[in-house]
Amino acid sequence: MLEPLAAVLQRAGAVGHRVVHGGPDLREATVLDAGVVAQIEALTPLARLHQPRAVAGIRAVEAALPHVPAVACFDTAFHATLPPAAATYALPQDWRRRWPLRRFGFHGLSHQYAVRRATELLGRLPPRMVACHLGAGASLCAVLDGRSVDTTMGFTPLEGLVMNTRSGSLDPGLVLWLIEEAGLAPAEVTDGLERRSGLSGLSGTSGDLRGIGAGTLAFAVYIHRLRREVAAMVAALGGLDALVFTGGVGEHQPAVRAAAAAGLGFLGVAIDDEQNAAMTGDGEIGAAGAPARTLVVTAREDLEISRQVRERLA
Repeated sequence: MLEPLAAVLQRAGAVGHRVVHGGPDLREATVLDAGVVAQIEALTPLARLHQPRAVAGIRAVEAALPHVPAVACFDTAFHATLPPAAATYALPQDWRRRWPLRRFGFHGLSHQYAVRRATELLGRLPPRMVACHLGAGASLCAVLDGRSVDTTMGFTPLEGLVMNTRSGSLDPGLVLWLIEEAGLAPAEVTDGLERRSGLSGLSGTSGDLRGIGAGTLAFAVYIHRLRREVAAMVAALGGLDALVFTGGVGEHQPAVRAAAAAGLGFLGVAIDDEQNAAMTGDGEIGAAGAPARTLVVTAREDLEISRQVRERLA
C-alpha cells in the first residue's frame, strides 16, 4: 500500500529541483532563496518550455515545506567548464558585452550522471567520452577527463540535434526570411521551431521515434545529424575512448544506436548486434576489440540531483 504523499513530504530533509537554465551566473547547485528564484524566473526567455514549470515547482514545494532547505540543480552547470573557443559565438563585440550571448549547453545533469555511471561500468574514467542524451530533447556532450568541453545545445535548448518537436540547428538566415519575407510573426516562428518541427515536422506525426520507420526521411535526417554531431564532438576531444547512449531513445531504441554506430566505424565505434538488441538497463554493447567502448546508461538525473543536494548542504 502506498504511503500518503503528505507523510512522505514530512520526512523530507531537503529538496532538490531540476532547473534547465542557470544563465551566466548560476553555475553550480545553489540553495534557493527569493533572490535566486527571481534569477531563475528572469531566464524564462532562454528556456520558455522549461523555466516556468521549474519556478512553479519551486513555489509549490516551498508552500508545502517552508522550513525544508531547497537546492536548485542546473542543467547548464556541467557545461560551465566549456573553453572560450567552444562557448563563444562569432557575434559583434558590443552585443556580447551587452548580453550573455554564449553557448550554455543543457542536459548537464544527465551527461554528468552518464559520465559517473560509465566510469563505474568500465572501472575507470575514459579520458575522451561522448555522452549522447537522446530523448524528446537531445544533446551530445564531449567530455575530456570528466569535464564538459563541447556540447551541441547552445544559447537555448533549440540548437543542435533534431529532436521530437524542435528543429535543432538551422541557418539563422532562414529564420530571418520567415519573418521578413514570409511575414510570419516572431511568435509563430517560435511555436513552429519549438513545437512543430523536428521529427514531428518531418513525419507529420507526434515525433515519437517508436512510430517512425527506419526507412523514412524523418529517421534518415535524425541519424544523419546524430552521426555528424558525434563526429564533431570527437574532433573537439581529439579522439574517442567511449560512446555512451542515454535518455529515453538512447536507452530503448537499439535501431537508433545501431544506425548511428554504423556510420562511426572510422572513429573506432563498433557494436555487437546481439548485445545491442538484448540490452536492458546499463551495460556495454560494443563489439569485442573495438577501439572505442560503447555503452548504454539509464538516465538518472534524480540520482545526480540527490548527490548535488547532499554535497551542497554538507
